[in-house]
Amino acid sequence: MNSYERGRATKLSDPILESVHGPQRITLEEESFRRVIAIERKRTERSKAPFILMLLEVPGLQRNDKADTLLDVVMGLLLCASRDTDIVGWYKKHVSVGALFTGLAVDDKEMLLTTILTRVSNTLRNELPLEQFSRISITLHLFPDDWEHDKTERPSNPALYPDLSTNDKVRFPVLIMKRGIDIVGGLLMAMLVAPVCLLIALAIKSTSKGPVLFRQQRVGRHGRQFTFLKFRSMYVNNDHSVHKEFVTKLISNEDTRGPGHREGAVVYKLTGDKRITAVGKFLRRTSLDELPQFINVLKGDMSLVGPRPPIPYELAAYQTWHRRRVLEVKPGITGLWQVTGRSTVDFDEMVRLDLRYATTWTPMLDLKILLRTPIAVIKGSGAY
Repeated sequence: MNSYERGRATKLSDPILESVHGPQRITLEEESFRRVIAIERKRTERSKAPFILMLLEVPGLQRNDKADTLLDVVMGLLLCASRDTDIVGWYKKHVSVGALFTGLAVDDKEMLLTTILTRVSNTLRNELPLEQFSRISITLHLFPDDWEHDKTERPSNPALYPDLSTNDKVRFPVLIMKRGIDIVGGLLMAMLVAPVCLLIALAIKSTSKGPVLFRQQRVGRHGRQFTFLKFRSMYVNNDHSVHKEFVTKLISNEDTRGPGHREGAVVYKLTGDKRITAVGKFLRRTSLDELPQFINVLKGDMSLVGPRPPIPYELAAYQTWHRRRVLEVKPGITGLWQVTGRSTVDFDEMVRLDLRYATTWTPMLDLKILLRTPIAVIKGSGAY
């Protein structure tokens, strides 16, 4: 008997409706159930105790009283097959019901998923007509979910983040405004910096071999990968393992001081990098290497303001709570981190700044960050 079976306090009983409406167990409406999922995600980020979300729906079921009655019965059976501490409710009203299995001691993930699926399936099969049972679709989602970093599909499981899509619907008018600002601002900036970009391209081509633009896969919102553009500031065919080792230590709060470390300065960025060209040093110091990202903004991969998009191997080193910086908002060229601390704050503080931006974002905040960005660039503090 595993931990879930030992902890299960609810005994299978009849009739079903008594379980649904009984005094000991209640079911949540869609908004409340989705809020609980978000709370459990944040709890798991701190405690590292996982939870399982089970979703049940009947594909092709027409919305009517008969359909709602069947889903009510399914919800009642979920109550029967779960513990008193598990949470049952509408994941999507009239479409799907869900159950949150929390407080799990996971020694064997596959065994735990199989145990819960078997228990619920047996309950449904025993209580429902075969025709109804065969139409029910059951999916299980474990959080923290596994993120496949070597694939182009987005690594986050949308089922575990229903509150994000809900927030987008609520904020739809201001999101449209933000996208409008990105398009207008991106076009204006692209035209203004075009002569500068031409000069930079000539300087890169005349001083080192290789392409003018550096293309790299980065991770955008919801973990969707896209091709990130910068002016090339390094020699071609260099060893990326140096940066990978550095950021892995940085994210895990290990000592990142190396040969390029300056006494008396705390810099959370790789310094003294011999892979960088002479022109590249100037471009990085002035942030001019970032100018091609206005193309990413116009394409919709990025915004003018937002968290910086990570490289897949950076994402692989993230702690669970770090992931929210690539889930909450679209990545940007500049952001709260760049105008506040840049490379003089540690990684955890950078994530906190990104999350603060995501939860307090307004068009006015974007404007303030955009106005402060030139000052941060001129000062060059934290740029390497």
